[in-house]
Amino acid sequence: MFDTNHRPASFITPEGLLEHWQGHRRLTRRVIAAFPEDALFTFGLGGMRPFGMIAHELIGMAAPMVRGLVEDVWTSDDDVTTLTTKATLLARWDRETRSMDELWPRIPAARFQATSVAFGQYEGTTCDLVLYVIDNEVHHRGQGYVYLRALGLGPPAFWERD
Repeated sequence: MFDTNHRPASFITPEGLLEHWQGHRRLTRRVIAAFPEDALFTFGLGGMRPFGMIAHELIGMAAPMVRGLVEDVWTSDDDVTTLTTKATLLARWDRETRSMDELWPRIPAARFQATSVAFGQYEGTTCDLVLYVIDNEVHHRGQGYVYLRALGLGPPAFWERD
């Protein structure tokens, strides 16, 4: 039986949210790594972008979102198009992951319920904006799973986020 008289102030702590997000990022990294080099930036289905291009989008959103929440400077990295090999893409992914870990603790707790305008156009509470970026990554990672299966490759187990 649940104690309905005791309600926590929040469902998840900021630290728990970052760990959840980084779990998704670790899994998405494994999806990127599973692609053959020659298919990462060329293979697509049904008019969808190749997964390497999708990874460019994800890189352009995650760390820039965290950076924007900390510094209130909303720019995404325009040089992601220079990432044209699996090695350079993964190296950048890792660098952005470390940046997120370094910046995240600097987000004031009250900011998560405050309204922000990300990248000058997306208005919402900080929590909702972060959840959108996570949802977007999960959605696109699903495309990567379809691509890998179409290439005859088994994708990583979706539940393994460590």
